[in-house]
Amino acid sequence: MKKLLCLIIVFIPAILFAQGIRWAADGNSYYKIESSELVQYTLPENKKNTIVSVADLTPQGQNKNITIRSFTFSSDGQQVLIYTNTKKVWRLDTQGNYWVFNLSNKSLIKIGQTQKESTLRFGKFSPDGQKVAYVSEYDLFVEDIVQHKTIRLTSDGSRRLINGTFDWAYEEEFACRDGFQWSPDSKQISFWRIDATKIRDFYMINNTDSVYSKIVPVEYPKTGQSPSPAKIGVANVTTGKITWLKIPGDAQQHYLPRMEWSSSSEIFVQQLNRKQNESKIYTCNPNSGDAKIIFTEKDESWIDVNSPWENTYGLTFRHKFDWINGGKEFIWASEKDGWRHLYRIAKDGSTETLITRGAFDVMETLLIDTKKDELYFLASPDNATQKYLFKTKLDGKGKVERVTPATLPGTHDYNISPNGKYASHTFNNNFTKNSMELISLPQHKALVESESIQTKLKVSEEEKKVEFFKIKTEAGVEMDALMVKPKNFDSTKKYPVVFMVYTEPAGANVRDVYGAGDNFLFNGDMAEEGYIYMTIDNRGTPAPKGRSWRKSIYRKIGTLNIQDQALAAKEVLKWPFVDADRIAVWGWSGGGSATLNLMFQYPEIYNTGIAIAAVANQLTYDNIYQERYMGLPQENKEDFVQGSPITYAKNLKGKLLYIHGTGDDNVHYANAEMLVNELVKYNKQFQFMAYPNRTHGISEGEGTFEHLSTLYSDFLRKNCPGGGR
Repeated sequence: MKKLLCLIIVFIPAILFAQGIRWAADGNSYYKIESSELVQYTLPENKKNTIVSVADLTPQGQNKNITIRSFTFSSDGQQVLIYTNTKKVWRLDTQGNYWVFNLSNKSLIKIGQTQKESTLRFGKFSPDGQKVAYVSEYDLFVEDIVQHKTIRLTSDGSRRLINGTFDWAYEEEFACRDGFQWSPDSKQISFWRIDATKIRDFYMINNTDSVYSKIVPVEYPKTGQSPSPAKIGVANVTTGKITWLKIPGDAQQHYLPRMEWSSSSEIFVQQLNRKQNESKIYTCNPNSGDAKIIFTEKDESWIDVNSPWENTYGLTFRHKFDWINGGKEFIWASEKDGWRHLYRIAKDGSTETLITRGAFDVMETLLIDTKKDELYFLASPDNATQKYLFKTKLDGKGKVERVTPATLPGTHDYNISPNGKYASHTFNNNFTKNSMELISLPQHKALVESESIQTKLKVSEEEKKVEFFKIKTEAGVEMDALMVKPKNFDSTKKYPVVFMVYTEPAGANVRDVYGAGDNFLFNGDMAEEGYIYMTIDNRGTPAPKGRSWRKSIYRKIGTLNIQDQALAAKEVLKWPFVDADRIAVWGWSGGGSATLNLMFQYPEIYNTGIAIAAVANQLTYDNIYQERYMGLPQENKEDFVQGSPITYAKNLKGKLLYIHGTGDDNVHYANAEMLVNELVKYNKQFQFMAYPNRTHGISEGEGTFEHLSTLYSDFLRKNCPGGGR
């Protein structure tokens, strides 16, 4: 149900731009992939040096070089592990080949040569740089790159018994992909095992690639179904012996989203109960498997494993504990005082200290500088549509200081060097394209003045076209909104309004970023054609407005968010230049669900709707997402029913275009057929388009996007024509 195509296109580029560099361990230089080569830039001069050339990347006996998808260095910096020839697993290309390049002797060695091509996942050096561990076809392997031998640590892996990586639900909902870690002494590897043997398959059908249909199974735990049991093993890389951690509780009613070595003799594990409203941290002995609880947190709704503002769609993203005070304490984020703040917690759980204070949310932790006793983080206390860099002292006694200059209002991202001296800084807002500079910290000064963002702004700023405002409903709820008015706007005329919606806890739309107010699906210029384009963020969306704002939606998806959107639309209808007979709404994924609910629950407001990849029945979606925000259907099924569009299908009055991919492994195509049946039952006429074998993003296949865009645009123009009247 997660937001996908439209929101990723708008919000992610700045993040990726900032993360396109990889800092050296000392923080005084960084690495990049340029022209198929790996290069190093030394600061502050920004002097370039080619580390791995195209010639270096050409295997012996071949005439074509390998390409670098991503890379990591060994701890001594003398070896590079190169990831290449990748293939997608679900959302990301987390499967491929690995090569080790030795900077000293220029050797290039392929890892896992006995494995099938492009089947290796999450390859990583041992801390001593002598071995590389990886997952292939659900089993865990260790390759000794000194002695050139391979050790197989597990041998029972299958699509249903998953070692060292995760099933669909863990990956989609916890961003858990990389499923193993080396011990600091390089002697052991801890890893997850997911037992999906009791999870039922959902069957997708491929009808196009053969004259006979092909069944495509996906192990998929629907809401109300027990989760896949997870456990954590510790494998000795010499003997192959595996010790299983003895985490208390029924494994089928709990999740294990985090695991990390705190030392070579201790592993920290986070456990969530099935409702995800109780989090426990255990310290575990890797040799005996014994586990001891040291910290517990509860919430009346749910506990977020990830920050709602983190980019969990990165290849290298993983959950981690941030250690301070020589490993005696760790940093923990909690909303227990009403805001998302950071705490320092003793390793044994005996003490707890609040670090950040005030009426604001810490959006993301960027750097913990233990030498300076400082913490850098992202926040936006005064404007929930923006994002800035702040710092404070780790002792919890210092004041919060804004580092981002006040002269750059908008959205900022940073990739800070390990020593805290430098950062890659990216900036954009609704009228300024993504711009990047290298800066020094804490002064926030460009290393090269001619490359500073302030200098670039002179040529990058565009005419402002997006209006940000707040809208307050008759229920007293104030929401952020944005709007793009028609070109040559005439306040004496009435114009159609097109609302773009998402509305769920997985994403907010009203953001001061470049591309805000653009409709990527419309094959024309909406402003030129006389449309008012608008987006409103209701309660429950992950805006940095405090816990109560975000968690008010608990057990109310499909009701509270829909009411907020409808009441806000009623306020818009009061504007003299709005044509009440031309009100359209559209959305993708969770936004598609909201579109259907708005069309069905408030047919008097919306006369045109376009719903793409929508959850029509909340009981069809996966258990981790749905139960986190809605509870267990065994206890409150009525909430799931009341929030599902299918419940209100009989109320359709306006013109509806309903679109779904038959190969959608996220929101299953079954949703479409269930809803179509219900609409047919009540003789509700609508337009329907099924895209064969397309997934949640409906991006596969020649001509697909053009067809989708044309379909969308023609339907909107026909049923909600633009222009002032």
